[in-house]
Amino acid sequence: MASIRYEKVIEAAPDTVFGVVTKPESIPEWFPGIVKAEVDGNVRTITTASGMQMPELIIANDPLLRRFAYRITAPLYKFHLGTIDVIELAPNRSLCIYSTTAEPDTLALIIAGGTLGALEEICRIAEDRQRSL
Repeated sequence: MASIRYEKVIEAAPDTVFGVVTKPESIPEWFPGIVKAEVDGNVRTITTASGMQMPELIIANDPLLRRFAYRITAPLYKFHLGTIDVIELAPNRSLCIYSTTAEPDTLALIIAGGTLGALEEICRIAEDRQRSL
């Protein structure tokens, strides 16, 4: 099982940063290669740019902890856990951490590029929103 973790300091309030990811259907706005997301209860089904659909189980969407966690449940994965945590560093400064654990290991490495790009987009969107407040 392989794990990756990226983190980024974002010049925005933690609630602003968490607001980018808290709506499960918003993932196409900030995760590269995802073009569509449908949510039914605690199941989100994403569609990639290549047309592949993957179901995900939403495990946590906690505004108090500012944690969003999900598992890709597609048969391609033996195990997957993705977690986004937002931690307050100062009133308008946050640390956003995007962690992924997956098996087989190669899928964690493939996801790594996407999560890094996603973290950059989360930062861009949150800082734009903070400036417009």
